[in-house]
Amino acid sequence: MKTITAIYTAQALVAPLKEQFSKIYPDHRIISVMDDSLIASVISAGRMTNEVLRKIYSICRDANDMGSDLVLQTCSSVGASADLIQPFFDIPILRIDRPMALASVETYSRIGVLATLPTTLGPTMDLVKQCSRESGKKVEIQDGLALGAFEALMSGDSELHDQKIMDTAMRLNDSCDVFLLAQGSMARMAGQLNKVLGKPVLTSPESGLAALKPYLEG
Repeated sequence: MKTITAIYTAQALVAPLKEQFSKIYPDHRIISVMDDSLIASVISAGRMTNEVLRKIYSICRDANDMGSDLVLQTCSSVGASADLIQPFFDIPILRIDRPMALASVETYSRIGVLATLPTTLGPTMDLVKQCSRESGKKVEIQDGLALGAFEALMSGDSELHDQKIMDTAMRLNDSCDVFLLAQGSMARMAGQLNKVLGKPVLTSPESGLAALKPYLEG
C-alpha cells in the first residue's frame, strides 16, 4: 500500500476526490489536508504569495516526514507551487490539473478555459501555455472567466453560479474545440456543459487521478 497526501484549499472537493480515489485505487491510501487560508490569501493578494508558498512547503515537508509516497496539489490557483517545491523533495509533488492541460494541447487547437476566479483562470491558462511550449504545438486559448459566479456560490445561489458558467461557455463555444474546467469543484458540471455545448469538457479530478497510476502501481 502506498500513501498520497492531497492538499486542498476548499472543502467542496475533499469528499468527492477521496471517494474517486478509493474506487480507482482501493489498495492505496489518501490523506487529505485542507487549508482554506491559502485560497483566501491568494484571492486577497491576487496571486500566490511567498507566505502561501511557505505554508504549502510546510505541508509537503510534513507529508514527506510521515512517509507519504507523493503529494498531490489539487488547487489550480496554487498549482505552480508543485514545480517550485519539487526540487526540495525526493517524493513526487504533482499538480492535479497538469494531465488535463496536457491532454487538451495534445488533442485540440482551440482551448477554452472556464473559471470563476481570476486567480484560478490565470494559472490554468499559464499551465496550458507551458504545455503548449513543451509539446511544440501552437494553440489558441480563450479566457472564460464567469464573472459573478464565485460571488453567487458564496452567497448560496448555486443555480446562478452554474448559469453564469454556462453563459460564459456558450459565448465562447464557436471559438473553442474543447473546454477545461479550471476548478475541481466545477467538475460536476462537465456532463451538463458537454450536452449543451456539444464539445468535450475536461476536468482535473478525473485525469489527475488517472495519472497517478504509474506512481502507485508502476
